[in-house]
Amino acid sequence: CFCLCLPVAGVTGSVTRLHSGFINNTCFPSILLVNLTVHNRLPLSLPLRYVKYGSGPTRFPLPDMLKYVIEFASTKPASESCPQSDTHVTLPLSSAHCPGSDPTSTESTSPESSSEDVDHTFSPCEDHLHKPLASGRSPLGMPAHPAPRTVTPEEMNFVKTCLQRWRSEIEQDIQDLQNCIASTTETIEQMYCDPVLRQVPYHLHAVLVHEGQANAGHYWAYVYNQPRQIWLKYNDISVTESSWEELERDSYGGLRNVSAYCLMYINDKLPHFNAETVPSESDQMIGELETLSVELKHYIQEDNWRFEQEVEEWEEEQSCKIPQMESSSSAPQEFSSQEPPVASSHGVRCLSSEHAVIVKEQTAQAIANTAHAYEKSGVEAALSEAFHEEYSRLYQLAKETPTSHSDPRLQHVLVYFFQNEAPKRVVERTLLEQFADKNLSYDERSISIMKVAQAKLKEIGPDDMNMDEYKKWHEDYSLFRKVSVYLLTGLELYQKGKYQEALSYLVYAYQSNATLLMKGPRRGVKESVIALYRRKCLLELNARAASLFETNDDHSVTEGINVMNELIIPCIHLIINNDISKDDLDAIEVMRNHWCSYLGQDIAENLQLCLGEFLPRLLDPSAEIIVLKEPPTIRPNSPYDLCSRFAAVMESIQGVSTVTVK
Repeated sequence: CFCLCLPVAGVTGSVTRLHSGFINNTCFPSILLVNLTVHNRLPLSLPLRYVKYGSGPTRFPLPDMLKYVIEFASTKPASESCPQSDTHVTLPLSSAHCPGSDPTSTESTSPESSSEDVDHTFSPCEDHLHKPLASGRSPLGMPAHPAPRTVTPEEMNFVKTCLQRWRSEIEQDIQDLQNCIASTTETIEQMYCDPVLRQVPYHLHAVLVHEGQANAGHYWAYVYNQPRQIWLKYNDISVTESSWEELERDSYGGLRNVSAYCLMYINDKLPHFNAETVPSESDQMIGELETLSVELKHYIQEDNWRFEQEVEEWEEEQSCKIPQMESSSSAPQEFSSQEPPVASSHGVRCLSSEHAVIVKEQTAQAIANTAHAYEKSGVEAALSEAFHEEYSRLYQLAKETPTSHSDPRLQHVLVYFFQNEAPKRVVERTLLEQFADKNLSYDERSISIMKVAQAKLKEIGPDDMNMDEYKKWHEDYSLFRKVSVYLLTGLELYQKGKYQEALSYLVYAYQSNATLLMKGPRRGVKESVIALYRRKCLLELNARAASLFETNDDHSVTEGINVMNELIIPCIHLIINNDISKDDLDAIEVMRNHWCSYLGQDIAENLQLCLGEFLPRLLDPSAEIIVLKEPPTIRPNSPYDLCSRFAAVMESIQGVSTVTVK
């Protein structure tokens, strides 16, 4: 590792300027550390002693001051001027000619105007070769133009010789400074274009940040995680995901005395530093697992599962100690969520724990019903009774005939499992995890039952449970709930006339639901409902886009074309690439015919150009790359909220009133 001190006037610009580029491989073979230190240097502008000369509060450019002295010495006294006429006397100042303005004007005496154009201000000037002299003295006896009382030819010659020479010297000094500034600026701008410094590509790997003063403060670091392609913030015991925007904000200085002081770069050509050439951690783990026996595989999977639970417990304890700031949500406010986020492959909260939290009210009620068994036979008997009664209740609920206004699968994960014939061990472990949920710590009885359930979970060995299969079932149920929320949100937005937003939700609901239905008819929601309102949204949006197109107003035409390019055409091509129904095909033909009808009409030239750009994409989806932005993830606060929304929406779409969900 090597350290490089940069002569920068501050941290500003260093992070983005050096974010990527090349370095000399002979000097820095693998890792480059850039220490951002502050140095005093000559600013890239003319020194103040030239452009604002003087020791008093009023200062002027030095060449101007020398010029004004010559002008004063060359002005004739009032007694020598003609009292009745405006005689103009020629006063030669120098042999060079330069157009200028009256030195008594605001423009010529202003420091700002004098320093704006250095070449003009500091060149020998004859802008006062013809000065108007006063026709007489003022009523107060003062001359109109200041002038010396007497000036001998010898004195005038001496003043002009000295001042003009000094002025020439100052002008030469200023020109030398300008040349130096131009040369330095060019060197700085081209310093990264040197072929010697562009032999090896590199990228920014870490940024060390300091907050405070020179004698005290706080340090943290941003490190780029190559396998996951994200920035991580290491702040004492806390490691959190971050973003380039946050890193940039902390690195530039000027806010809370925070700025970056050290940058670390990594050679992109080294394979062990390049994420693209190194197998990911998951790939390495899978490869290593394949070499193990079946017994060891199950043991490792179970051990990993238990470790995730321990991490989850630790995170929950820490969240109680350290208050967390609420993160801003990209979802609309009317759909704000309080439910735990869906676990990712890197998350600490497993999906089964999330589903336990969703139904915690139902589980708490089951525990409350065991008060008699708890007092009479103890905690083991209370857990056994609660387990079997809840199992029977959910099994009977799964046997009920669903109606068009209700879906019991939304009430509980086990109803979904029962209806799709999940393995018995998956069902039993899921229910046991509900009673082991930490959110059930209401009283002594619930805490005791929770601890016993947690102990029973730890007794389940790798031979008793296929954890991959267990996780897969919970992933399917999580996707089913997501499809349901997307469908309901899309239908609500459709009834409010927000077709553009509704279409995004309905498209994603359809695509995800199709994945579930491939595993069984009860894995997803009814496909025909999603397809019906997806078609209605497309037809409404197509008609709106066509109306905007026909106005021939630039703003309206652009808006209509954007709707076609960004939403309607990708959706149509997505539908065509799947198993398309006759109803969908008819709707697509209606939309295509509408736009093709403009070809035979006399429309403006700009409309013809717009039509020629997107119409081929509408008619031929073969080469289209489908890119759709996923709508904001929104989830209800509890299963009862989702069930009530489902009932309200399904009842509304069969009636005439717009649904209102509180």
